[in-house]
Amino acid sequence: MSRVFNFSAGPSVLPESVLKTAASEMLEYGSSGQSVMEMSHRSKEYQAIFDQTEADLREVLEIPAEFSVLFLQGGASSQFAMVPLNLASESGKADYVTTGAWSKKALSEAKRYINAREVASSADKTFSYIPTLTSDMFDEEADYVHITLNNTIYGTHFANLPDTNGVPIVADASSCILSEKIDWSRFACVYAGAQKNMAPAGVTVVIVRKALLGKAMEVTPTMFNYEIHDKDGSMFNTPPCYTIYMLGLVLKWVKENGGIDGIAALDQKKADLLYNYLDSSALFSATVAGKDRSIMNVPFVTGDEEKDAAFIKFAKDNGLVNLKGHRSVGGMRASIYNAMPIEGVEKLVEVMRTFESK
Repeated sequence: MSRVFNFSAGPSVLPESVLKTAASEMLEYGSSGQSVMEMSHRSKEYQAIFDQTEADLREVLEIPAEFSVLFLQGGASSQFAMVPLNLASESGKADYVTTGAWSKKALSEAKRYINAREVASSADKTFSYIPTLTSDMFDEEADYVHITLNNTIYGTHFANLPDTNGVPIVADASSCILSEKIDWSRFACVYAGAQKNMAPAGVTVVIVRKALLGKAMEVTPTMFNYEIHDKDGSMFNTPPCYTIYMLGLVLKWVKENGGIDGIAALDQKKADLLYNYLDSSALFSATVAGKDRSIMNVPFVTGDEEKDAAFIKFAKDNGLVNLKGHRSVGGMRASIYNAMPIEGVEKLVEVMRTFESK
């Protein structure tokens, strides 16, 4: 068997050791006589898997006791509605920073339910930077400030949290969760879809302050109410059982590799390797510069669509797949999430050098 290096933005590469463990347990988990896929979510066997996954997530991310951890469905996109419905019932106002396609969709959805205001946007330069934000830009009466920590399509990242004038932050961390520490004192809620850094697609993790539960708008659907899911231990209905199990395996892998500190150091090493080459190349160039660069998603171009297409084919022929950039940006994009081994980035740079020399 020959595995390729998969640079997909999501669903993305998973640790090989995790896949091997899952494969070995596919027919029977432990001595249960059944696969996790077949277990009742109400069984003692599955509850043990669920509880350990939550405990490991709390340990790895150092989540304080005053936060609830919810394992939900619907992807991060469902949170575009759930966040305002649950967290904006005090003033009915929230501030949004638009730094890409997903934060734009989050703002659009929030406007259906509350007075959602766009504080700043980087759309003027194809979302290739994070806007400068100062405390006076934010409404101190807002219930929260929404940001997208890492922008998958455009390759930008908040190097520092903005001064929000004391207003708590809600963050979409889908494409950077488990890659950096989180200052929980600044947040009301952090949510993330699994399919980039945590597990296969299927589970959405929502980490929300317990003090904010029970304040959902009256029109909030039962399935969209954080308090309902919290009271029922994320089992109001059947949860995405197998994906939660896979998340548990990934969290064990993170712990075995030095936790967040160890993973972050390796992620930075991979990103430096790729950006250093791009900054020295006469053919390829990164589309984001300076402190706003993501270490998870790296878009780059040649400036010529035919050359871009030729490189994507050349890379595929050399075992590097899913490098085509998003249609709104073009060019190429290398998503180098936690599970991408450094050998994959080294091979990418080697292939780029060979292509450039030709």
